[in-house]
Amino acid sequence: INKCDYNSASFAGSLAIVRNGKPFTDGEYAKTFMLDVANELFDDLPNKDKIIKRIQDMPLSARTVHDRTIVMANKVEETQVKDINAAPFFSLALDESTDVSHLSQFSVIARYAVGDTLREESLAVLPLKGLPMDKLLSVCTDGAPCMVGKNKGFVALLREHENRPILSFHCIIHQEALCAQMCDRQFGEVMSLVIRVINFIVGRALNDRQFKTLLDEVVNNYPGLLLHSNVRWLSRGKVLSRFAACLNEIRTFLEMKGVGHPELADTEWLLKFYYLVDLTEHLNQLNVKMQGIGNTVLSLQQAVFAFENKLELFITDLETGRLLHFEKLSQFKDACTASEPIQNLDLHQLAGCTSSLLQSFKARFGEFREHTRLFKFITHPNECSLNTADLNYIPGVSIRDFEAEVADLKASDMWVNKFKSLNEDLERITRQKAELASKHMWTEMKKLQPEDQLILKTWNALPVTYHTLQRVSIAVLTMFGSTYACDQSFSHLKNIKSNLRSRLTDESLNACMKLNLTKYQPDYKDISKSMQHQKSH
Repeated sequence: INKCDYNSASFAGSLAIVRNGKPFTDGEYAKTFMLDVANELFDDLPNKDKIIKRIQDMPLSARTVHDRTIVMANKVEETQVKDINAAPFFSLALDESTDVSHLSQFSVIARYAVGDTLREESLAVLPLKGLPMDKLLSVCTDGAPCMVGKNKGFVALLREHENRPILSFHCIIHQEALCAQMCDRQFGEVMSLVIRVINFIVGRALNDRQFKTLLDEVVNNYPGLLLHSNVRWLSRGKVLSRFAACLNEIRTFLEMKGVGHPELADTEWLLKFYYLVDLTEHLNQLNVKMQGIGNTVLSLQQAVFAFENKLELFITDLETGRLLHFEKLSQFKDACTASEPIQNLDLHQLAGCTSSLLQSFKARFGEFREHTRLFKFITHPNECSLNTADLNYIPGVSIRDFEAEVADLKASDMWVNKFKSLNEDLERITRQKAELASKHMWTEMKKLQPEDQLILKTWNALPVTYHTLQRVSIAVLTMFGSTYACDQSFSHLKNIKSNLRSRLTDESLNACMKLNLTKYQPDYKDISKSMQHQKSH
C-alpha cells in the first residue's frame, strides 16, 4: 500500500463528515461503523484481515478530522483566489446575518467566469485577501446603511479606495419583499388574525390533534395548518392558501371551542383576505422566478418589469370587477352574489391597494432600470446601442474598439444568427422553468441548464476579433442581481452551527462553511502527497 492511501481515505472521510453537517468527533463513530460492517461484509474474502487492518490504521480522530477540514478549506480558498485572479472580472454579494450564538456573521460570495461556467463561491469572511480589487465590477447588498451609506458605507469606501465607479445593487429579491411589505401595512389586520388563529390551533398540541381529526372527517386534502414564519415571504403564500382551503373547517373548530372571531364570517374582512391570498400567490410566482442559481441580472430585471405590467392588468381587473386574475376572490364574489344578489362588493379599495403596490415597485429597482441597455447587450448585441456612460463601469474597455467590433458584428449574418438561436434556447428554458414551477417540481427545475452558462458559451465561441464585446458580456454575466446565494449560505451556517455545536471556533466554522458551499472538489491525493503519513491515533 502506498502511503497516500491512508491519508486520502481520511481526507475523504473528513469531507463526508463535514458535508453531512456532523461534528468532528463523529470520525471515531464512522470508523467503528466501518469495522463492524466490514467484519460481516467481507467475511468470505481471503484478505479480510488486511481490509480490517487498513480501516483500523486510517486516522480519523476528532483532532485529525478538524485538521483535515482546515487543510482542505485552505486548499479550496487557494483555488478560488487563483481562479478569481485569472478571471477577467468578479462581483461580490454581501449580506449580514446573526447566527445561533447571536454573533453577527458576514457572508461574502464572489461570482466570476471560469471557462464556460460562472462560479458563485463563498469566500472567507472579510477582509478579502489576495483578491484583484481592480477587477471588481459590482457589489450587491441587502441595502443596509453599513453597506451603502453615502460616506462610510462599505461600497462608498470601496469606490474611494479604487478611485473609480463601482456598480452597487440593492438585492432585487430584497427590494421585492420591501414592496410586498406594503400589503402588510394595508392588510395588517387580516394577516395578524390569520396568524392568531393558526397559532391557537397549532400552538396547542391537543387542539392540533383534534383539528387534524376534524380535517380527516371533512376529507380536506390539507394535513393541518402551516405555522407562519415571518421571514419567508414564500411561506406566507402557502399559509394563506392553506388557510383559505380550510376556512369552513376552521370556523367549525373555533365554534366547537367557543372561540369567537366574527371577522371570519364578515364579508369585508373576507374580501380583503381572498384578495391577499391571490395577490400573494402572484408575488410568490415572481419570487420563485428570481430565486435559484444561474439567473442573470437581465433575467431578474425582466421578471420585475413583467410583474409591473401584470400589476397594471390587475388594477383594471379589479376596477372592472372581471377578476380573471384573482381566482379565490372571484369564487368568493360569486358565492356572495349567489346568496345575496343585491349586495354590492366594493373592489375599488383593493384596486387602490394594487395601485400603491405598483407605485412602490416603480419607486424601486432604480439601479436596475438605469442599466437596462447594458444588461440587454448580453443577449441582443446587434440591437443594443451602448454609450460611454454604460461602459464606464467596466474596467479596461476601450470605447473605440467596442464601437468597431459592434459594427462588425452587426454585419455578420453568421454571428447575428448565433444570438438568434441563443435566444430561442433561452426561451425554451424559460418555458420549461415555468411549467416545472407550476407543478412545484423544484428539483427538476435545478437540473435545467443554467441560462448564464448558455449565454457565456455563446460569447466564448466568438473569435478573438470580438474580444472587447466578449469582455463587456462577461462583465455583465459576472454581476450579482440578488444576495440569494448569501441567504443560502446562511441556511447552511444555521445547520452547521446548530445549538449543539455553537462552540465551534471561527476558523473551524469558516472551514466547514467553505467545504459545504464550494463547488470545487478538494484534491485529496495532491494534498496528501505533501503530507507525511500519519498512523491512526
